[in-house]
Amino acid sequence: MKQQMDVNNDKFSRYAEWVVKWRWLLIVTSVMSVLAFSTGSRLLAFNNDYRIFFSPDNPQLIEYEQLQRTYTQIDNILFAVVPENGDVFSTEALAALEELTNQTWQLPYTLRVDSPTNFQHTTSENDDLWVRDLVSDATDMSEKQRQSARDVALAEPFLNGQLINPSTSIAGVNVTFQLPQKSLDEIPQLVEKARLLVQDIESKYKVKIHLAGMIMLSNSFFEAATLDMSTLVPAMYLIILFVALLLLRSFTATLGTLVVIMFSIMSGMGIAGYMGVQLTPPALASMTIIMTLSVADSIHILSTIIASMRKGVDKLTAIKNSIRINASPVILTSVTTAIGFLSMNFSESPPFHDLGNITAVGVMAAMLLSLTLLPAMMLVLPLRIKKVETQSNKKMERLGSWVIHKQKPILIASTLVSVLLLSFIPKNTLNDNFVDYFDESMVFRQASEIIDEKFTGVYQIQYSLDSGQTNGVSQPEFLNKVSDFTDWLREQPEVRHVNTITDTFKRLNMNLHGDDKSFYRLPEDAESAAQYLLLYELSLPYGLDLNNQLNVSKSSTQVIVTVSNMPSGDLVDIAERGTDWLQVNANIRAIGVGPAVMFSHISERNIDSMIGGTLIAVIIISLLIGIALRSVKLGIVSLIPNLLPAGLAFGLWGLFVGEVNLAVAMVTGMVLGIVVDDTIHFLSKYQRARTEKLLAPEAAVLYAFSTVGTAIVVTSFILIAGFSVLAQSSFGMNSNMAILTAIAIAIAMIADFLLLPVLLLKMEARSKDHKDENMPSKHLKAADKSKVNKHTHKLASE
Repeated sequence: MKQQMDVNNDKFSRYAEWVVKWRWLLIVTSVMSVLAFSTGSRLLAFNNDYRIFFSPDNPQLIEYEQLQRTYTQIDNILFAVVPENGDVFSTEALAALEELTNQTWQLPYTLRVDSPTNFQHTTSENDDLWVRDLVSDATDMSEKQRQSARDVALAEPFLNGQLINPSTSIAGVNVTFQLPQKSLDEIPQLVEKARLLVQDIESKYKVKIHLAGMIMLSNSFFEAATLDMSTLVPAMYLIILFVALLLLRSFTATLGTLVVIMFSIMSGMGIAGYMGVQLTPPALASMTIIMTLSVADSIHILSTIIASMRKGVDKLTAIKNSIRINASPVILTSVTTAIGFLSMNFSESPPFHDLGNITAVGVMAAMLLSLTLLPAMMLVLPLRIKKVETQSNKKMERLGSWVIHKQKPILIASTLVSVLLLSFIPKNTLNDNFVDYFDESMVFRQASEIIDEKFTGVYQIQYSLDSGQTNGVSQPEFLNKVSDFTDWLREQPEVRHVNTITDTFKRLNMNLHGDDKSFYRLPEDAESAAQYLLLYELSLPYGLDLNNQLNVSKSSTQVIVTVSNMPSGDLVDIAERGTDWLQVNANIRAIGVGPAVMFSHISERNIDSMIGGTLIAVIIISLLIGIALRSVKLGIVSLIPNLLPAGLAFGLWGLFVGEVNLAVAMVTGMVLGIVVDDTIHFLSKYQRARTEKLLAPEAAVLYAFSTVGTAIVVTSFILIAGFSVLAQSSFGMNSNMAILTAIAIAIAMIADFLLLPVLLLKMEARSKDHKDENMPSKHLKAADKSKVNKHTHKLASE
């Protein structure tokens, strides 16, 4: 092992000499390469379609898209109109609704507009069926006419609970769009025009309008990412600048760190462009993560250089020594970090593939730049460090000595705390509520919560009921099944509204029996039902046909269920209850689908897919550590402090939060790739002391503390600070993922300082190869301790 270590050191010593010799070539080559890679960023574009979060083979997405092809699409904007006087049937409120309804037809890609004012009210006059707008020329309507319109609206199942609330204090205009999907800026342009329309209506009338719906959801992804770009990235730069200046106390070293960060981001995003990546909020989070992770390599390189120079070593020797000592662990930590992020390719959600791939590229770019451009810059730029007596190493040595003498209590306490926190993991429940993906400061969430509380639900479940025959929707047996299903749905406490064709059949049957309310029921024969339906369809104006409820062949109908805001598990439950009811009571197979249902299923599917990816990452990382350090035992020992932090973090999350979403479910693989860095640096210094310096286990632990302890603390705090910045994201997926990762990194730092040294010493104590070496640490005498510390301090200066 010692021979192999000597070979590695000799290899990196030669590399250090090569860097010194070709410093200018490395600077020019690095700059030119980064500029070449960065040109790919011009190919990046933002995809704000919520469907991007689902893989093409996602079963819920497949069912949903089939439904979209069968009926009218549900990509919509809901304009929720709140009059200041609290009455949507006042003259001014109806005028605002009427103008808004007319103007929304002018928005790009409008397919359908549903409103209380243009609701196709049917009446019977002299055996004729009259179909007309419920409200026309609102400003000329009398009090009696407005009251009549109110009575009709409240009695009409299509309107009450969907386009007006029972107290008639809020009304809605629901606009359905058919996007051509030819460019990625269709939704932002559409939303901009919708907001301009809202401003115009609000300026003319005393109303407040809130916007929700699937178009607004998609646009909110774009707005959240844009907001994060303008706030989080600058904040991260300031934090890194402050920490680097505080630690390194050198303008040149800080400049080198910022250059590595900037070039790493440019490389990652540029290569992402060439890879055809479409940006999403998770993918854009890679910028902050790359900034955070790329600092670690630079800090390890620079802190070793500066520490040596503070002890009187000249700059050239210090740089060579830093490369020789840190090259191997920097390469290993970068590769393992990249592997952790690449495990995200097992995720069910494509945007997290992009996050993992972009971050992996950025991390590898940071490694290359830290071992080429950074030392070359330090060689050509002035780096003046005063020779001082540092205290940080002594503090770390004292911490190491304390750990050595408290092995048993540390091990017992670690075990008890771990068992306790791990027991809280089952308290975590899956919840992918897409409204809660956004911070409370986001307009979309504010509007959705207001609408859910005071108006109607924001989530929908769609069922396609197939009669099995052409024109089968007119068959009384089928209509009775649909009606029974509708009645069952309306009895469910979660349901706010049900949109069904059976209500239309009942109304038409009443109308064509002289508006006799006793005939508000389904037609008794198929011929009558078909005739009523044909007569009604021929009377409907353009854009208000029944394609949103019936397919072309009239063989199936769509039932749309609007439900309250609820945890995703409850949403899945009611969707499955509906499927089960249809199977048992109607012998109809229909799956409840819709965007809300898709998001509700995604965490569970993601966890199932990520288990395999995380296991593969664990195996590969452990093998790499064992191979790189030429020790199977070290590879096995490294598993505990690397896997435990994620488990304990989830335990704390279960204790204090208790809900995990899509992003949080993927933290394990990512955390593993990050926290393994400090473990590798500690183990590499420990092994160097054991094999190259021939130190006893206790002295080797002290050597590791004194040489790399400060760097571990600094890099850990930078990582925690970086993910704390990301935790301020207005996009809930990113913020929750960042919070949990920051917790895991903090736990990992504690584990590397307390648990890892104890495990190493216990391993050595049980090893037959070290039976005759120094006594175990609990029998280490004060004189021996002093001798070890002296020896260690001497080695640390080398």
